Amino acid sequence: MSHPRLPLLALVGSLGLAACAPMNADTAGPAATSDPATASGSSAAASAGANPTVGGAPMIASRTIVQNASAAPNLSTLVAAVKAAGLVEMLSGPGPFTVFAPTNDAFSRLAPGTVDTLLKPENKASLTKVLTYHVVSGNVSAAQLQQQISAGGGTATLSTVAGAPLTARVENGNVTLTDQGGNKSYVETADVRQSNGVVHVVNGVLVPTLP
Repeated sequence: MSHPRLPLLALVGSLGLAACAPMNADTAGPAATSDPATASGSSAAASAGANPTVGGAPMIASRTIVQNASAAPNLSTLVAAVKAAGLVEMLSGPGPFTVFAPTNDAFSRLAPGTVDTLLKPENKASLTKVLTYHVVSGNVSAAQLQQQISAGGGTATLSTVAGAPLTARVENGNVTLTDQGGNKSYVETADVRQSNGVVHVVNGVLVPTLP
């Protein structure tokens, strides 16, 4: 019988290398989100009572995180992963949760075959840890996150449901998240309100240190 840690070590390597790979010009950090008007517009829309759309689909604030994500065409890979990890019940529960939701493009920039590998039943524990690394307990708006960053002298450490920390900063007016390997993800759409929390759509998959 093969040693269960060998596939996992290979998976960690592919995740780390892929996360460091340059992003496409249309979706790379500042190119995708460096317009402060976009971020502030999303926050303003939320405070005015209107949710931003995600992937062109309306997000209904009275629906759960899972219900809204299932309606967003650019979050279909995330939804498939949430189902494979058995996290639908958790993310449909009362929460509240703050979710940094990677788009399909974010998943597609991982090393070829990484998503398929993560979705295999034998890698459920690793998939669960990767997904819950994008989840923070509580309802943290973009404004609150920026306040935490300011209070921390330019850096905020977020405690994720996975038990591993994420580092948040503001760069060129945009909130960035840095994982344990030093890979960055940028918030593309902030303050998508849900009945059980808030979603911030991000352009990269964040990877914790896996055992």
